[in-house]
Amino acid sequence: MNRLLTHAKSILPELQELRRRLHAFPEIGLDLPETQAAVISALAGLDLEVSTGEETTSVVAVLRGTHPQKPSDAPAVLLRGDMDGLPLQEDTGEPFAATNGNMHACGHDLHTAGLVGAARVLHEHRDQLRGDVVLMFQPGEEGYNGASVMIDEGVLKAAGKMAVAAFGVHVTTSPPGVVSTKTGTLQAGANVLRVTIHGNGGHGSQPHAADDPVPALAELITACQNMITRRVDTFDPVVMSITQLSASEAVNIIPASASFAATIRTLSESSLDIVRTRSRQLAEGIASAHGCTAEVDFEVQYPVTVNDDDETRWALGEVSRLLGPDRVEELSHPIMPSEDFSFVLQEVPGTYMMLGAQRSDVPDEEQADNHSPNVTFDDSVLGDQAALLAHLAIARLEKASGAS
Repeated sequence: MNRLLTHAKSILPELQELRRRLHAFPEIGLDLPETQAAVISALAGLDLEVSTGEETTSVVAVLRGTHPQKPSDAPAVLLRGDMDGLPLQEDTGEPFAATNGNMHACGHDLHTAGLVGAARVLHEHRDQLRGDVVLMFQPGEEGYNGASVMIDEGVLKAAGKMAVAAFGVHVTTSPPGVVSTKTGTLQAGANVLRVTIHGNGGHGSQPHAADDPVPALAELITACQNMITRRVDTFDPVVMSITQLSASEAVNIIPASASFAATIRTLSESSLDIVRTRSRQLAEGIASAHGCTAEVDFEVQYPVTVNDDDETRWALGEVSRLLGPDRVEELSHPIMPSEDFSFVLQEVPGTYMMLGAQRSDVPDEEQADNHSPNVTFDDSVLGDQAALLAHLAIARLEKASGAS
């Protein structure tokens, strides 16, 4: 077995213990003090240059390679793991389930533990590193744009020079141990549409004496869904999900305003422009037809996640070499979740990959997906995750130094 895999498997119980400890106390957003402390503690004793963020509780650790032929202008590679959870009440029944009202329902606890594992494997094999490795432990992926905060604070140049490549891994509820990705566009951009219809409230028994914003809002919701199917190219898909609704708090009151919020996923600037423009037109037109006005806010959160073609073809080959060709899947089309690693990939060529972590002991009909209160993951994949990230760092630095 590959030496990196052997080492990673040997520390798997410790990585699982760390993952489960993180899982039991998830924190959300940009302020993760307990998680940050756990990461720093897990890295203690390694010869790393560790720094923490000023605007967020990030951790950046730089590992300097000690290869005897490391060049004086040695390159750097960045490895990233996100650390935050979701504001979701867990309902898994796991013995280490969270009870604080938050949940690691997207597997970031595995991402964090896996990156710690990569740090430990790389530290043991740092004499193979012909350059330096930046370990990016990031808060705030779930809608807080923690990646941009860390970029602004210099994570891409933490080793003293710009990273030549960046790699990240995200667990999914697909077959365990299978790594999947694709060249080019991998994941959708994330956007938020918020609309408030302002009318004239009144008594529920006298709707004719009010300008009721609720029917206008209901009509607008249907119109927005129709817009997706009638204005956007089928081969440039858009996903819109209305996830929040708000109107009167009393059953006999016609409210003065009513609102909704939607998450919108797009794969191109063209579809983004269509949805942004058309949703405003629909809101203002439908509101006016009901004697109301519309307040529209369209927020572009995360850009499309685009893998570098050359880096990704190279990475797929390295995954196959490490884990075997049966453990590699090249996706045929993008997936619609979004990811703020997209900001890193706008600055540094790299690859984002999916790692299957489906539980084999959970019946198919009970399998839940990411962001579900019932989702569970097989954390035995942490050894593969740690070895994979470590291997990519070593091999990419060899490539950058002209050794391969």
